[in-house]
Amino acid sequence: MKSQKESSSTLLLTGECLPDRALIGGKAWSIANMMSLGLRVPPAFVITAPTNARYAEEGSLWPSLLEEIKLGIRHLEQRSGRTFGGGERPLLVSVRSGSAVSMPGMMDTVLNLGINDESKVALARECQDPEFAEDTHRRFLQLFASIVLKVDLAEGSGSSPQLIRQALEDQGYSVSSDPYQQLHAAVEAVFQSWNSRRAKRYREHHGIPHDLGTAVTVQAMVFGNLNERSGTGVLFSRNPLSGQPQPFGEFLRRAQGEDVVSGRFTPQPLEAMSEVLPEAHTELLHASRKLEDAGSEVQDIEFTVEDGQLFILQSRSAKLAPLAAARTSVDLVNEGRISPDAALKRISSERLRQLLAPTLNELVTADRTPAARGEGACPGVGIGVVVADADEAEERIRRGERVVLARPTTSPNDLHGMIGAAAVITEEGGSTSHAAVVSRSLGVPCVVGCGSGALASLLAKIVTVDGQSGAIFADALPVERPDETRDPILSRLLAWASERTNFRVIRPGDEAGATVLDLGADEEACDVATIDSALSRLLRAGNFKGAKGGAIATDAGVQAALRHGLEFIVADPVLPPLLAAANAR
Repeated sequence: MKSQKESSSTLLLTGECLPDRALIGGKAWSIANMMSLGLRVPPAFVITAPTNARYAEEGSLWPSLLEEIKLGIRHLEQRSGRTFGGGERPLLVSVRSGSAVSMPGMMDTVLNLGINDESKVALARECQDPEFAEDTHRRFLQLFASIVLKVDLAEGSGSSPQLIRQALEDQGYSVSSDPYQQLHAAVEAVFQSWNSRRAKRYREHHGIPHDLGTAVTVQAMVFGNLNERSGTGVLFSRNPLSGQPQPFGEFLRRAQGEDVVSGRFTPQPLEAMSEVLPEAHTELLHASRKLEDAGSEVQDIEFTVEDGQLFILQSRSAKLAPLAAARTSVDLVNEGRISPDAALKRISSERLRQLLAPTLNELVTADRTPAARGEGACPGVGIGVVVADADEAEERIRRGERVVLARPTTSPNDLHGMIGAAAVITEEGGSTSHAAVVSRSLGVPCVVGCGSGALASLLAKIVTVDGQSGAIFADALPVERPDETRDPILSRLLAWASERTNFRVIRPGDEAGATVLDLGADEEACDVATIDSALSRLLRAGNFKGAKGGAIATDAGVQAALRHGLEFIVADPVLPPLLAAANAR
């Protein structure tokens, strides 16, 4: 038997089997799964996640791994009919991170890798478009400089390959023309991105273990920027904002995927694709249904169309706004896809707290002109002072201030300022940009695409952000909260949760006659970290059946109440703590 260090570090992705997600990461697992369903996916191989840990020990790539990478490239060449870094039909690849747990926008990607002066000429000849080949070379050098060399190019220096190389040389850097040296450097950069500040911060916020590591997926490039019959986009199998059971997405003609998620460009609605590429659009909707059926979850699908031919690049469980998460879970039960137990497990009590958070009344906003308006990217209402810098936002949030982070467009480097923000607003980008996707993951109200310079006048002012309508209002406006007993989705979840636990959650005022321990005046009981020990101490003082106040309505409070044998707690809203009790079985 081979030792850990001698075992294979790479796997070819063919769809013939589905390796463990923990071994190859979610991105590679998605590729293998899509291949197994018969979808058109560019060929790929993966460097496994455990290899990341060995890289951290070694500090560099080792000979046997380099040989395995070479064999992986040969597999891509055979499947694509192309040659890596040269030949009449050059093969270019993407190099992407992918851990077992989805961390959207957190780690690094390099596209168009393998291009050099020689392969650029061959690519131009093959496509009969020198401008496309030049643009592809420029895009690669920009990403390589940023991701691998960690160089920020000065304004104007990234307009052509020649200017980029000159700017790098001026700073003492160069990009090798050897495609394998490019690939090895990109693999190391992806491994290193696992321990970047933003990735660590994201894992800490979401409770993701630091020792999982990231796999590295190497995949043959397809080109959405090839010609007018090409493009790229993102499709959700259902609306990620409202949960409505219709496909929702965006499409950017003659572009690559990074153009969409970066937020630098504002794409068109998916319907625009049906007008210019109807066959690819129909095939995309078919693939969306097949992927949702296979996963019994709403899918977030990345795709590229190259000269009219559709390629599916990735599919994963979609990050949904709280309303969409609740609605789709109930709808999937109604459709017979999942059980009520599974539906309750899919919705966290924290997401329900966000859903039941205050909203704006239309009567309040009817006669008000928004100070700015964009596209609603994550529902909810956020009120706070507008701050333009992520570091400043993080510091002010730490001091207990309510902050709205305003950026031209966000990147992974802004994550620390997005966590804990009352809302995020951007001048550029659409509903599948980094700001939108990460805000939905965090449950932070978000408005994107307000227009260049539209937010400058709001800096240092208090605003109210409506992540549903996309409106941003001056000052702090009065808000109201949804009724969980009358809303058809929430009331259904409430009924399911009640059926699955004997533990009760009583609304304030309905506990008359019961012996209730009031925790509001006890400092230890107000902290989720110490509420369990507080209950141990306070319950000795009497025969209490229930408790109220303090941190009792949090998940930690509910778990502590269950451990100490309490029959009920007093809280409003009822659904989040009741769900926590039902899921604690």
